[in-house]
Amino acid sequence: MKIIVQISLDFTSIAKALETARIAIRSGVDWLEAGTPLIVAEGMNSIRALRAEFPEVPIVADLKAMDGGWGDTQMVAKAGATHAVVMERAHPETIKVMVQAGRDFGVKVMGDNLGAEDRVAAAKRLEDLGCDFVIHHIGYDERRGLAAMGMPCPSPLDQLREVVAAVQVPVQAVGGLSVEQAISTPEFGARLVVLGAPLIHADTTKTGSSSLGDHLRLVCDRVHAY
Repeated sequence: MKIIVQISLDFTSIAKALETARIAIRSGVDWLEAGTPLIVAEGMNSIRALRAEFPEVPIVADLKAMDGGWGDTQMVAKAGATHAVVMERAHPETIKVMVQAGRDFGVKVMGDNLGAEDRVAAAKRLEDLGCDFVIHHIGYDERRGLAAMGMPCPSPLDQLREVVAAVQVPVQAVGGLSVEQAISTPEFGARLVVLGAPLIHADTTKTGSSSLGDHLRLVCDRVHAY
């Protein structure tokens, strides 16, 4: 598969998510993600709104599902999502039924290894349980807590090569990466590059880019050139 650029719409309003999504798609972004804050704030209506405006674009529902996986997958599929996220720390049965629901409703399942003691082994378990993608993830609260204690924060880049080598399914890396680091993840074997929308907005100002669209277009061109 080609290298995919995915933008995470981590907003709390549909209006803001749609505004950024329009710019992102015009600029060459391949996939849209209904981020966890957006789903918590706006529910399935956020996915419906994205699907209504972008009928052909893949949409990831970042549910971070921990239980009730079959029902959650059914809901996001009916709302228009093409991908749904389950946590490796969930009970294996939750992952299994979510994978089955994905097959039933035409949704790909992305397994997230956030919080795992051994993230490489967790990635392999997700693949073994049937997940179509692996998300190699260092969580926000984990990073914030370590920083508050003056301890070094791990980066998804630290073990990304090992995670990629452990599985056959495509991998993405998220959590505390700068835009430049996210762009570099294909060099570690990742097949999906994830850009947090708030981060890319901030980076546009920092780099002096004339507009969000111009900045995203340059990022997409660099990623798609791999």
